Amino acid sequence: MAAARQPEYRIDPQFTERWSPRAFTGEALDQGALMTCLEAARWAPSGSNLQPWRFIYGLRGTPAFDTLLGTLVESNRAWAQNAGALLIVLSRTQRTVPGKDEPQAIVSHAFDAGAAWMSLALQAQALGLHAHAMGGFDRTKAREVLAVPEDHAMHAVVALGRRGDASLLPPALQEREAPSGRVPLATLVAEGRFGFEG
Repeated sequence: MAAARQPEYRIDPQFTERWSPRAFTGEALDQGALMTCLEAARWAPSGSNLQPWRFIYGLRGTPAFDTLLGTLVESNRAWAQNAGALLIVLSRTQRTVPGKDEPQAIVSHAFDAGAAWMSLALQAQALGLHAHAMGGFDRTKAREVLAVPEDHAMHAVVALGRRGDASLLPPALQEREAPSGRVPLATLVAEGRFGFEG
């Protein structure tokens, strides 16, 4: 791995080896591999064990894939069209507690969905796959074409598949097809009280 991916403290290599490429081979993803990744997501930690995350998926070559692809902004669609599968990460934002009439907010829904996404991404890596999450999609269109209820938040669309050669990408993206670094740990961590700039 490049020097930019060197941790400041010793951690398991799975964390620095995981990255989000844009070049995919165009191979269809095996249903079993996809379900293995989703099974890993199922076991993510969850506040009050509510498990609010949800995934809608489409395997390459299916109408569901085309529908998900159609929700992406053009710059993402240009490369995500070669993924083996696309998924949208959702989370249920409310629940009705037994004995109550009105729904209550699930305050940890986005936090929990993030944990589920990371579990999926690490499982994909363990299978020799890559996952790339994108915020660049049309949320209004996605809600409509995927019939997502209003009480569900939409977080990201994920491209999942086998990594392809960077030459498959437009020149501007070829230059970016490498693992990115991270800001120093000291800019992210403070002891005792908020002490962050920017």
